[in-house]
Amino acid sequence: MLLLILLDPYYRFNDVTYRWISLDNWTYSRTFKTPFDDRKWQKVNLVFEGVDTVAQILINNITLGRTDNMFNRYSFDITSVIKEVNFVEVRFLSAVSYAAEQSRCHKAYSIPPACPPPVQKGECHANFIRKEQCSFSWDWGPSFPTQGIWKDVRIEAYNHYHLIYFSLTSFFGNAQQWSLEIESIFDVVSSKPIAGLVTVNIPKLQTQQTFSVKLQPGEGSIVLLVNINKSSTVEAWWPNGHGKQTGYNMTTTFIMEAGYQIEKSSKAYFRTVELVQEPIPGSPGLSFYFRINGRPIFIKGSNWIPADSFQDRVTYDTLWLLLKSAADANMNALRVWGGGVYEQDEFYDICDEIGIMIWQDFMFACALYPTDQYYLESVRAEVSHQVRRLKSHPSIILWSGNNENEAAIASNWFSIPYADREVYIKDYVMLYVKNIREIVLTEDKSRPFIASSPTNGLESVKEGWLSQNPYDTHYGDTHFYDYSNDCWNWTVYPKTRFASEYGFQSWPSFSTIEKVSSTEDWSYTSNFSLHRQHHENGNDQMLQQIGHHFKLPQSTDPIKKFKDMIYLTQVMQAQCIKTETEFYRFSQSEIIKGEGHTMGALYWQLNDIWQAPSWASLEYGGKWKLLHYFAQNFFAPLLPVAYEDKGVLYIYGVSDLHVDHKLTLRVVVHTWSSLEPVCTLAKEGVTVKAQSAVPIYKESIDDLLERCRNCTRKSCVITFCLVGEGGLQSPTNHHFLSSLKDAVGLEKSHFSASVSQQDDIYIFVLQTTAIAPFVSLDVGSIKGRFSDNGFLMTEQKKVVEFYPWEPTGVEELEKSLTLTSLVDVV
Repeated sequence: MLLLILLDPYYRFNDVTYRWISLDNWTYSRTFKTPFDDRKWQKVNLVFEGVDTVAQILINNITLGRTDNMFNRYSFDITSVIKEVNFVEVRFLSAVSYAAEQSRCHKAYSIPPACPPPVQKGECHANFIRKEQCSFSWDWGPSFPTQGIWKDVRIEAYNHYHLIYFSLTSFFGNAQQWSLEIESIFDVVSSKPIAGLVTVNIPKLQTQQTFSVKLQPGEGSIVLLVNINKSSTVEAWWPNGHGKQTGYNMTTTFIMEAGYQIEKSSKAYFRTVELVQEPIPGSPGLSFYFRINGRPIFIKGSNWIPADSFQDRVTYDTLWLLLKSAADANMNALRVWGGGVYEQDEFYDICDEIGIMIWQDFMFACALYPTDQYYLESVRAEVSHQVRRLKSHPSIILWSGNNENEAAIASNWFSIPYADREVYIKDYVMLYVKNIREIVLTEDKSRPFIASSPTNGLESVKEGWLSQNPYDTHYGDTHFYDYSNDCWNWTVYPKTRFASEYGFQSWPSFSTIEKVSSTEDWSYTSNFSLHRQHHENGNDQMLQQIGHHFKLPQSTDPIKKFKDMIYLTQVMQAQCIKTETEFYRFSQSEIIKGEGHTMGALYWQLNDIWQAPSWASLEYGGKWKLLHYFAQNFFAPLLPVAYEDKGVLYIYGVSDLHVDHKLTLRVVVHTWSSLEPVCTLAKEGVTVKAQSAVPIYKESIDDLLERCRNCTRKSCVITFCLVGEGGLQSPTNHHFLSSLKDAVGLEKSHFSASVSQQDDIYIFVLQTTAIAPFVSLDVGSIKGRFSDNGFLMTEQKKVVEFYPWEPTGVEELEKSLTLTSLVDVV
């Protein structure tokens, strides 16, 4: 008997220490009693919702079959082999060895990349196994190539017929009427067709319809079209910030002649989605934006990666916390990235409930893939299963074939000789177009499909599905990363139609790192800090980016220096992504030199898979980095945005609101050395147009400095906000006139904070004696979030709320609180 006691796999260097586990083969087995009389049932199946990944399944020493695709559902007929007491075994093969073997057998030509970069400390040939691609390592995550049963296992016993899949999709017809398409996929056991009645009832919409149906023997589907009662008012499903997420309870009852009845309860949602790609006046190329229920929606959000290397640790609560945090930061969309997993049902249920739209990749990322017959059959089964499982969710607005694989061929990431390109292009079209796309179009006519991201959309299609330059700003979406240029300089960003990936790294809080490290690890240059950084030169790139605008910490206390570094990486990341996102938002209504009409900003990335430096705004465990607090502001429904061009300050009014508003723009200038403003300007009657970005203010910096006496670029800072009737107000935004390392007059402020409780929340009252940039409140490992953080404090007093995620108390919060501002970094 081997008893394994493993420490936290995320602790220090355990990802490498425990590598041997993934190289071994493991068998899971158990004995179970059949809880029913098996002679009473015509058919008994053993069903695995998910097996990770390569295994042989046996019951009572009889092989039922094999599995080799983590994303498939496997059902084995055990009618003839089940007994009163049974022994079931799942014999796994190491995913690492299997992938290597598959690659070795593919002799005709190589399929790159063979291995990940050494800095990732990962495994090779992930593209040869239908398994979570990042489980072999990524540039933000460890290598844990798991083996196991990652979803439900059950025994199904039935007579006559059995419902396997049930889905509903909504359509809005020409006659201004909603209808629902209901698809049911059955396994019919009897040798003759079975007839019967299906009744669909949606009480709230006074809609009830009965259909007579006939089920043929074997596996087959019936599709019913339900027209919603015209005299009922249907409330559509809207994304977060644009309306309600109304769903209607619906019951579908199958009464078949065999006398066996199935009742299915579900939620019906009504929404339409179009991906609009049309010519734009004054701009070459095509638009790329989403219309939901006929309304163009600017997509605001981020990219989702798996929330843990061990999927069984991802509970409903984990998902709720992360997704609710996205909605609380004014996001309306997430892209489920193609190197992870198709998320669990609950993930999409929560998105339906809180209005988060999902751009759903198929699970292929940053690689080329084989297209032999066996592989394609496995992928076809995977895609059918996933589309059938997921297509009822109104939150899913797009299917996308892969992550960056069109770009990988177009930009020749893998140095493929020109003469050999054709074979890879042919494979690409075979996999994503002739197989995946074909199945998606057959299974789901209710939402758009694109073959890759980034892509040029219809232009890529025109060029044979592989465009010359998938990053072209005039078409489709773009991914953009630049770590060397100064991120405060908005001119380096692409004025694209849709920014689906962009980002900067930072370190997670000390309280998050502390849980998986020991004292000797607590320095920016420790072995641990290098080990955790999986992106080549990542730690240096952060330093370089910080260096543009901030002084690097010089403390002689090593732990203070490490904490200061962490703080600065978070400040830098937040300010960088703020600048870039605001650029995308203010570009939505204009065309400049043929570019613009940006209609989406999804930064990379929302969440973390472990405790390490990464692009995430939410740390492992859910704690908000400063970036996530900034996102709450830069994604606000109403926002003034400033930028400088050739010595002139421009302020735009950006709005996602559905109506125009007459507002007052307040522009306040402070010197760094005083809490009293130098000058204040209120421009009244400013019209901010519905769902657009319009210039509302313009002044040369020289005039502004002249107007506000005693001001220079280095000694002053601008803050501004929009205020309207009935409490309508934007967040207060800021614009720096120089790098903060050059700021003149910044003084160390003396902070005080008092904490009190009010119902379920806690009130922090902060007082300062001087202006304080990037004020950060941190309560260590107490779970929860603040109403605001990382802010520029220009008033003596500020009230911040704390929303706990677990029980805590005033005393505990006071004891754990650290207050840091830029001036505390020395």
